[in-house]
Amino acid sequence: MRLTMYTDFSLRVLIYLGTKGTEEKATVQEISDIYGISKNHLTKVAHELGKMGLIETTRGRGGGIRLNVAPEMINVGELVRKTEDDFHLVECFNSESNSCILSPACRLKGALREALAAYFTVLDGYTIADFIVNKDELSDILFGRPL
Repeated sequence: MRLTMYTDFSLRVLIYLGTKGTEEKATVQEISDIYGISKNHLTKVAHELGKMGLIETTRGRGGGIRLNVAPEMINVGELVRKTEDDFHLVECFNSESNSCILSPACRLKGALREALAAYFTVLDGYTIADFIVNKDELSDILFGRPL
């Protein structure tokens, strides 16, 4: 299972904002510079996270982004489901384009469905708060200072 860059960037933005704290704003440029990733990509990510209600976005002078909900309320499995396009691990998972001749008798797809369910069971057990329990260490890496 592999996550898209979009989901990876979404998680990184939320971890960054969670480390920064719910009251302090950040800019997309700031996050882009810290992670060394495209500002354009992050702008799209921030826009979508804002539409999901996970972050608050403020435009203009003094604007920026910050968490709109507590980190412990952001479920990672739910976020991944919302940010990934599909979970078609193999061709037969997509009934519209499946042309595999083994589909009627294949047992592999059952095992892969079970693996995908286990994947989400694990992710559903985590929130962003679980990934920022080491705030001092993260803060030192991200901001060059402990909180």
